Amino acid sequence: MVTFVLLIIIYLAFISLGLPDALLGVTWPIIRQEWMMRLDAAGMVSIVITVGTIASSLLSGRLIRRFGEGKITFLSGLMTGIALLGFAYSPSYIWFVFLALPLGFGAGSVDTALNHYVALHFKAHHMNWLHSFWGVGATAGPILVSVILKQTGSWRLGYQSVAIIQLILAAILFISLPLWKKHSQMTSGTESESHGEKEPLTDRPLKIMEALRIKGVPYALLVFMTYCAVEFSVGLWGSSYLVQIKGVSLEVAARWVAFYFAGITVGRILAGFISFKLSNKKMTFLGVIIALAGAILLIFDPSNSLVMVAFVMLGLGFAPIFPAMTHETPIRFGRINAQSIIGFQMASAYIGIAVFPPLLGVLMEMTGMMLFPIFVLLCIILLLYFTFKLNRSGFENSQ
Repeated sequence: MVTFVLLIIIYLAFISLGLPDALLGVTWPIIRQEWMMRLDAAGMVSIVITVGTIASSLLSGRLIRRFGEGKITFLSGLMTGIALLGFAYSPSYIWFVFLALPLGFGAGSVDTALNHYVALHFKAHHMNWLHSFWGVGATAGPILVSVILKQTGSWRLGYQSVAIIQLILAAILFISLPLWKKHSQMTSGTESESHGEKEPLTDRPLKIMEALRIKGVPYALLVFMTYCAVEFSVGLWGSSYLVQIKGVSLEVAARWVAFYFAGITVGRILAGFISFKLSNKKMTFLGVIIALAGAILLIFDPSNSLVMVAFVMLGLGFAPIFPAMTHETPIRFGRINAQSIIGFQMASAYIGIAVFPPLLGVLMEMTGMMLFPIFVLLCIILLLYFTFKLNRSGFENSQ
């Protein structure tokens, strides 16, 4: 019963993690008009969010050891809720930039804590279903905002609504704190055996240079960086691409981006069932191939009749990559190193988010939005290469 209730709490926490992710991309077309900002100004907000996320991810090993996953998840949810509430009442663009830092710091902490906890305590299908609930949040966010925009025209009310949901979930996490300790005690005797190891966790977090010397870690970090770069780019710039190039309304573009996140959500639910038959490595490779097909369709659809299908295929392809890679970490690199390496993987992922989507915004400002589908295709080709090299590394339990 404790396990069941805690799983529900963790799923709710991942909904809260996904809720804010697409808000900036969906609302930016109307925000930039109100404040007379350039298209690529959203990139600066994205960079600051990601800097906070990278910092918290790199510190996650120490923070988790000191406070535990439960407290970190609660405090992170509270921090992101307060930051989003500040977004809703921001009088100018500079406040967006300022509040982006605590928003990112909270997101990075909860992401690493939950991924680490589930990778150690639960099976692969739970990891996929956990990340599908991130997709529920990421899908619900733009849908909620699109409805509010249509009815009121206020992007501020959209941020305010998401902030209130975040704070309610933070309250639920606070009430659930005793469950985390009880569940950890219940599973402490079996979790190490499930990952093929008997030794206890080391008291010293792994350093980044030590991690890079472990066979396969560099390719794993590159996969996370490239994957998150392209996934976040589609979420951030997809709405602007649809409005400026495809000529659809802002409300329709928001719904189409929601379909993209719905593809990720549904894909991860299906991946949870498929994971009973396929390994994490095969799931990752299959996802990249489906995403590649979606990217090709996005470029070579002259009639523009299949754009929504391309967005859904991208979402379905992206779906299993992050959870499968994360769940495989204790198997690939050992449970002893998993806590630190998962943190480094999260940091690498957010470096990809910090660098590439803003860079794409700058390049599109200079060359036009038609660069968007080309960028998506090139990133997925790189992702395919890094995944292939990673799966050929043969590093399981090699250290």
